[in-house]
Amino acid sequence: MEMKKEDYVKLNDILLEQEKLLRFDHFSNRDAWDLGTFLVNKIYASDFDLAIAVRKLNGNILFQHTTGSTNLNNQNWMNRKFHTVALMERSSLGAWAMSFILNEPVPAHGLCESEYVFCGGGFPIRLKTGEIAAVLTVSNLPHHLDHTFIVDALSEWLHVDVPGTDSFFS
Repeated sequence: MEMKKEDYVKLNDILLEQEKLLRFDHFSNRDAWDLGTFLVNKIYASDFDLAIAVRKLNGNILFQHTTGSTNLNNQNWMNRKFHTVALMERSSLGAWAMSFILNEPVPAHGLCESEYVFCGGGFPIRLKTGEIAAVLTVSNLPHHLDHTFIVDALSEWLHVDVPGTDSFFS
């Protein structure tokens, strides 16, 4: 389905709402372990092959796991998604939507495409105070499904209902 500018605007509004609703009371290194373990269990229960990582904004990896068919290329994608979320302070799918709204691809921001990417699969772990505590990245599904996996898992973990984005990608 070909999306128009107004579709990207509507998608961006939903993504901003997801980011507003999926916030944590606190987030420690132990919380990263607990969340990461929950995500790994979801991956195996869903029979997905995914690479996942939870990283502090300084890049320190708090949790990481890869399944059988993932490889170093997935790590490279997660690094690029991490850099995007850390810099833009929003989901990497949100950065993707904004790039279409503003007609500003990665190089228009003075960024190198080997270090940054505008696509789904990176999400800020934001506290209810607004502070970003960490970044969650996944890689190996089509980019919008990477995003959906994150949002569905965080929604379940936080017991929060959020609007979905599936209708934009069907």
